[in-house]
Amino acid sequence: MDLGIAGRTALVTGADSGIGWCTAKLLLEEGARVAVTDVDADRLRAAAADLPGEVVAVAADLTVAEDVQRLHREVTAAAGDPDVLVHAAGITGAQGLFHEVDEEGWRSTFETDFFAAVRVVRAFLPAMRSRGWGRVVLLASEDAVQPYPDELPYCAAKAAVRTFAKGLSKTYGAEGVLVNTVSPAFIETPMTDAMMTKRADEEGTDFDGAVAGFLREERPFITAGRRGRADEVAAVVAFLASERASFVNGSDYRVDSGSVATV
Repeated sequence: MDLGIAGRTALVTGADSGIGWCTAKLLLEEGARVAVTDVDADRLRAAAADLPGEVVAVAADLTVAEDVQRLHREVTAAAGDPDVLVHAAGITGAQGLFHEVDEEGWRSTFETDFFAAVRVVRAFLPAMRSRGWGRVVLLASEDAVQPYPDELPYCAAKAAVRTFAKGLSKTYGAEGVLVNTVSPAFIETPMTDAMMTKRADEEGTDFDGAVAGFLREERPFITAGRRGRADEVAAVVAFLASERASFVNGSDYRVDSGSVATV
C-alpha cells in the first residue's frame, strides 16, 4: 500500500536499533527522506550505514535541552524541517519495587522516557504547524495501562506520554498536525534482550528459557506465545506517519498480541 509520504522528511529518534531503526528503514522504502538520532554516535553511524538509502545521522542526548536544540539545527540544515516525527527513544529505567527505587531513579527514567518527548516535540512542532501538515508518533507501552510493580517509573512515564500525546492531538489536530501513540509489548529489541539476559543470569537458565519463563509468568495474555518483532511495530508506526492515517488523531495503537487484558 502506498503510504503517500514519498518526498516527505521524517526524523526518527532512538534509531540505532530496534523499533526506531526498523521504522527508519520502512520510511526510506516508502520514499521519505529520513534523519535519525540516538545518543551513541558510533552506534548511530553504524546503524545508519545499514539502512537502505542515504540518511542524515545526528547523535544527540535528548535529556539535554541544548543537545535537542543542536539536533534541530543540524537536521533542518541537512534535510529540511521534518514533516514526520517518530519518537522511539527510551530506556527501561529504574527497576525494583516502589520502596526500592530512590528519587533519582524516578527522575532519570522520566528524563529519558517522558521529558525527551516533550523536548523533541517542542523543537520540531512549529514548522509542522506553519505548513499545516505533520505527523507525530510517540512510542508508549502496554505498561502505560497495565503497570507492573517492578518497573513503576517506566510505567508512569509511558502513561504520561499517552496523556501528553492526547493533549497535543486536541491542541493541534485542527491545524493538520496529527499526534498518536503506539504501545508495544515485549518486542525483540536490545532493551528486552538485556532484560532477558539479566533474568537468565538470576535464574540460572539460558536466554530462551528466560524468555519462555517471562512469557509464562509475566505476559500470559500474549496470544502469539513469543516476543514481537520490531518490524511488526514499525509497520503500525509508518501507517500513522502517513497520508493514509489522515483521520487518525489522538489514538493509541496497541501492538501487543493481546498482552493488555482489558478493552
